Amino acid sequence: MSDMNPNTEDFAALLEESFATQDFAEGSVVKGTIVGFEKDLVVIDVGLKVEGRIAMKEFGAKAKDGSMKVGDTVEVYLDRVENALGEAVLSRDKARREESWIKLEVKFEAGEKVEGIIFSQVKGGFTVDLDGATAFLPRSQVDIRPIRDISPLMNNPQPFQILKMDRRRGNIVVSRRTVLEESRAEQRSEIVQNLEEGQTVEGVVKNITDYGAFVDLGGIDGLLHVTDMAWRRVNHPSDILTIGETVKVQIVRVNQETHRISLGMKQLESDPWESIGEKYPLDAKITGRVTNITDYGAFVELEPGIEGLIHVSEMSWTKKNIHPGKIVSTSQEVEVVVLDVDPAKRRISLGLKQGLANPWDSFAEQYPAGTEVEGEVKNKTEFGLFIGLDGDVDGMVHLSDLDWNRPGDEVIEEYNKGDIVKAVVLDVDTDKERISLGVKQLGGDPMEGASAATGGGIRKNAIVTCEVMAITDGGLEVQIADSEMTAFIKRFDLSRDRDEQRPERFSVGQKLDARVTMFDKKNRKIGLSIKALEIAEEKEAVKQYGSSDSGASLGDILGAALKNQGDDE
Repeated sequence: MSDMNPNTEDFAALLEESFATQDFAEGSVVKGTIVGFEKDLVVIDVGLKVEGRIAMKEFGAKAKDGSMKVGDTVEVYLDRVENALGEAVLSRDKARREESWIKLEVKFEAGEKVEGIIFSQVKGGFTVDLDGATAFLPRSQVDIRPIRDISPLMNNPQPFQILKMDRRRGNIVVSRRTVLEESRAEQRSEIVQNLEEGQTVEGVVKNITDYGAFVDLGGIDGLLHVTDMAWRRVNHPSDILTIGETVKVQIVRVNQETHRISLGMKQLESDPWESIGEKYPLDAKITGRVTNITDYGAFVELEPGIEGLIHVSEMSWTKKNIHPGKIVSTSQEVEVVVLDVDPAKRRISLGLKQGLANPWDSFAEQYPAGTEVEGEVKNKTEFGLFIGLDGDVDGMVHLSDLDWNRPGDEVIEEYNKGDIVKAVVLDVDTDKERISLGVKQLGGDPMEGASAATGGGIRKNAIVTCEVMAITDGGLEVQIADSEMTAFIKRFDLSRDRDEQRPERFSVGQKLDARVTMFDKKNRKIGLSIKALEIAEEKEAVKQYGSSDSGASLGDILGAALKNQGDDE
């Protein structure tokens, strides 16, 4: 540069001459020479009267590794000539962008990869030098899986995929993850094509979940489901596998389209269910270990890989609607009986109660029908009493078997839970597990005792003496003398004379005679009628004292009959 201080006119002339010879124009990319460094600035001579300065950070990775030196030729963007002194406003970023933008656009349109260097970290991601253009790499696009330490990836040339370009704003977004996924997909496709169902391979346990484990087969993962790990029940995959462990597995299924691979370990061992029917015949007694308890029963391991289910209904003869956990516990050794074997469904039904004596059979043998028993009232229901009996079984007294004469729903109110009650065994049904009891059968049937056939003297058309027990608008409730039988004389049957058919003319405790109009032992019904007795006596009097040609009136006949009766007395 000249040390002279030319006037403005001379400088303008020189500047014009310089532009004419160098063909410099604002807004173009020109070559310059590095002549020095000032702090974080690079001083560049582009042939003008005054050098230009560019921030060192605009040179990207080269500025950081110290490879830039005085005398290097670089391309810069001549933004404008700032003032009369001819100082140039330069930009390396704009130069590099102009230089590489067209190349990047071509590759972006073609979907080709570009090479770049990660050189700085910014909010939300990283900056990448694409040979002059600075691009943004979002943190989510760095790798297939999140990476805690990205330092090994920085300052190393590597391929990227351009996701977005905005020339107006000068923004470029790239992805390293897309490149890795594409490469991985090609690798997976090649591996999957070489795998066949039934093939045995080795892999490394990569991850363990509640439902299985993912095994790395050398670039592609396969799922080893918990149900395919062993023939026996596996509560959790971590019980038999650890991350990093090398395992031998069989290819169970391969989906060439989705690249999903299902693996199995138990398939490499013989199936214990193949000869299950011969090993566990029906009614055989076996000892097993309780492995799992559910609301509907308990699973028992008979041998590794073979489990049977004790349904809750087969656990106890007497304990109903109880949770299986109240009867057995996990890891408990139990003796069970084989009830059913289904090799096709891989199911074995077991019974726990079948190994114990059936309390219903024992009760029937010890207490046949007609035996008197005693027990505690366990429950009262709308249809009877439940009585606790020996052997932890219950018997039921139906309402109809509580009393011979009174209604059962009335009599049951006299009993309370916890009362000790005597009863007679009426029937034992071992198949339905039912014991029928009767309380009224403890005493003789008053109906039977009142029958004339058994010396009781009550039969149809017989005359009986009764005592009035209660008076209602509809008639009289009476008790037949010398018996426990009660009956009801309807208002219509109180007298032959309608004026005398008034219940209120009788009194409680009054004794009266009536004729038996019905005696039904089967349905336990007795019909009484004072009216029927009066009619029968009248007919008897007519028959005894009257004649068709005597001309006597009915009053005369009855009077004579009554006089004769008085004379007899």
